[in-house]
Amino acid sequence: MTESWVALGAGADPAERRRKLGTAYESFAAAGRVERPVRPVVAASWLRSARARVSPEGTPPVELSDEALAACRDAHPLARAMPLIRELTGAYATDGEHLVAVCDARGRLLWVEGHAGVRRRADAMNFVPGADWAEAVAGTNAPGTAIAEDRPVQVFAAEHFRRRVHRWTCAAAPVHDPETGRLLGAVDITGGDRLAHPHSLAFVGAVARAAQAHLALLAPAAPAGAARLTALGRNEALLAVSGRRTVLSRRHSEILTVLAARPEGVSGDELLVELYEDESVTPVTLRAELSRLRAVLGPELLRSRPYRPAVRVDTDFAAVERLLASGAVTAAANAYAGPLLPASQAPAVARLRRRLAGQLRAALVARADPLLLADWVHSPWGEDDLAAWRALAAALPGERRAPALARLRELDRAQRG
Repeated sequence: MTESWVALGAGADPAERRRKLGTAYESFAAAGRVERPVRPVVAASWLRSARARVSPEGTPPVELSDEALAACRDAHPLARAMPLIRELTGAYATDGEHLVAVCDARGRLLWVEGHAGVRRRADAMNFVPGADWAEAVAGTNAPGTAIAEDRPVQVFAAEHFRRRVHRWTCAAAPVHDPETGRLLGAVDITGGDRLAHPHSLAFVGAVARAAQAHLALLAPAAPAGAARLTALGRNEALLAVSGRRTVLSRRHSEILTVLAARPEGVSGDELLVELYEDESVTPVTLRAELSRLRAVLGPELLRSRPYRPAVRVDTDFAAVERLLASGAVTAAANAYAGPLLPASQAPAVARLRRRLAGQLRAALVARADPLLLADWVHSPWGEDDLAAWRALAAALPGERRAPALARLRELDRAQRG
């Protein structure tokens, strides 16, 4: 951040500083830059903070009384993940003189734990359980901005909107309900200069993902007979039903994928078109495949006229679509294990595969998060994705853009032949 931007937050008159900040942020949004580039995530947060009329002075209010705080903790889904979060972060926070905070989806701090001396210093800025650190209340800060952006965020020193927080650095990552994709809150690491490192952001992101995975393990068991189909990144899908796990053949994987995507049922003629490119394949061939699949699954799991599953089939590809629909792009990217049945040539599977990959790529390009884009382009399915490489090159700061630009040139040459 340039000294001129820092100076905007240093005046004695809060009203004048707020006016200058608002003007400066509006100018930034219009021009797209200042003297030197400011990170886009910080600039966007400053603008939202100014528009919310957050004062650069002051401290966030403590919104929850002790009794209300205890009730919120008891009822909150992340309470079940707190033992794991403490196990993963306890030594890191104590040895590094940091704090670990967990907030709800509104930005209210429910737990603040860690180094005792750092906690005492944090009390002066109301970084305490029960305080409201939503971005619209506290201005730019890691937990509040991670919730506003729904992605991991690191905020350094004077990037914070409020002056009292300028001596701190923090990193936070959102946590989602593993089943619905609903935003539950965020995990935050707060401390001093020792946190001013990319590893801090990677660490808190790993803790958030571990918390989500833990919640998934603690989720209630599926209804009796319900099935789970795992087909992303696999040529042979894995079916789990009633405690039994079965690796399906490629053709059976395709059939069950189509039927899971069409729970209302598919006629024999439709299924023939959806599965086979070769028009010479006869209905007799399809009926033989369905008979073999019924023998694998059991006669109680596959119905006919129309063909459909006899139980609910949850799929990993539908879960990614739900996450994208709810705006949980980071969670969707983490849940995407690869293309749907990548070796399949079945028309319906290829259509589903293209649709899901296209939806996720579009969301990543729109989000313009260099970490998420880097994960995509360095995966086997994204290494030749020209649009994603262009988005990554645009999202990276100038000094880190060279490798992405070099890869873009390679892809351009390859396409020109």
